[in-house]
Amino acid sequence: QVQLVESGGGLVQPGGSLRLSCAASGRTFSSYPMAWFRQAPGKEREFVAAITWSGTITYSDPVKGRFTISRDNANNKQTVYLQMNSLRPGDTAVYYCAVKTTVGISTSTYSYNYWGQGTQVSVSS
Repeated sequence: QVQLVESGGGLVQPGGSLRLSCAASGRTFSSYPMAWFRQAPGKEREFVAAITWSGTITYSDPVKGRFTISRDNANNKQTVYLQMNSLRPGDTAVYYCAVKTTVGISTSTYSYNYWGQGTQVSVSS
C-alpha cells in the first residue's frame, strides 16, 4: 500500500523557518518527480515546488528564494524535504507532498498520482 506521510508543520512567527518532510513507502518512487503543494482556506490547491530524480527543481514564484526542496533516495529512503525560510502569513496553508509516476515536472495537481494527508503550516504573530 502506497503511503506518503508528511511531518514538520506547526505554528511559526513571520520571518521564521520550518522544515517539512515527506516519507514515501509502498513502491519505488526514486525515478519519479516528487512535489509539494499547498492549500489555504477557501483557495485551490497550488503548486509550491518539485524535484526530479536527477535533481532538476522548479519553484513557484511566491516561494522562490525562500523555500528549498530536496530529496533523499539513498539506502532505500524515499523522502522529500521542504525547507521554508522567511515565512510570511500568506504561506499559511495545509502542505501536501505528491508523487507523479511519469517523468518530467508538472505544476498541475492533475498530474500527480499519490498524495499525502497534509501538514498544517501557520504563520502568525
